[in-house]
Amino acid sequence: MWFKNLQIFQLTSPWTLGADELEDALAKQDFQPCGSSDMQSQGWLAPRDNGGLVHTVNRQMLLRFGTEKKLLPASVINQFTKLKLADIEEQQGYKPGKKQRKDVKEQVTDELLPRAFAVSNSTHVWIDPVHGWLVVDAASPAKTDDVFKWLLRSVPNLAVTALQVVRSPGEAMTSWLELDEAPYSFTVDQDTELTSTGENKATVRYVKHTLEADDIRRHIKSGKRCTKLALTWNDKISFVLTETLAVKRVAALDVLKENAGGGSKDEDERFDTDFALMTGELDGMLTSLVAALGGIAPA
Repeated sequence: MWFKNLQIFQLTSPWTLGADELEDALAKQDFQPCGSSDMQSQGWLAPRDNGGLVHTVNRQMLLRFGTEKKLLPASVINQFTKLKLADIEEQQGYKPGKKQRKDVKEQVTDELLPRAFAVSNSTHVWIDPVHGWLVVDAASPAKTDDVFKWLLRSVPNLAVTALQVVRSPGEAMTSWLELDEAPYSFTVDQDTELTSTGENKATVRYVKHTLEADDIRRHIKSGKRCTKLALTWNDKISFVLTETLAVKRVAALDVLKENAGGGSKDEDERFDTDFALMTGELDGMLTSLVAALGGIAPA
């Protein structure tokens, strides 16, 4: 299993919670499916079927946060509400007032909820007590915030902060493109985005396109700055770095896939092998990335 996106945080003090203690803390906020009258339900799930809420391999911890949400479009509620209000108007001889319309809409929603379809999704969290990382596999800050809200409910004294580096990613990526030179252990791939710093925010995107140094320098000279850049680390992992220090579209390359747990007969053994491989390689990649961005910024 591999994370597709990395929202990166760092532990600001040594991790002291054991897996059992963390398990007990998460169990107080474990996931329960939506009841008949619930629009949404959230909580902690086991990363592996029939396993605990904390999956540990070589001191690396894997958590899983689940969300179940009922699909009940406002247009459907409004349609049924309109029909019910029409019946009420016919019975009482005058149009329902504001409060009555509100009450009817709430009643219709309650009646429709048990019949609504529910969709589920989950988000994984990797905690690395050894190197001080906490990483959420989420593409958006909003989903990350949701996970953190529940994580802090379960572990109120969690000492963690968003990763801060000395050099801004946007400045560094622009410099790498301008100099046509990637930092040590990285290579620049064929996707990038450059955006103007002016009011019009003019944007140029390269997708699977050779980045000609002269063209890129011309865009930079006109006032554009790099906001996204595709990179490969050590010929092992490709990803896209953004100006907000989010890492997206993470993919293990063939050299790593050859070492994955596909040869193991047992599914649990394969999962643990892949998780150990992922965390080991991502730790190396994150360490190199932080170094390329000038190191971790002082508190």
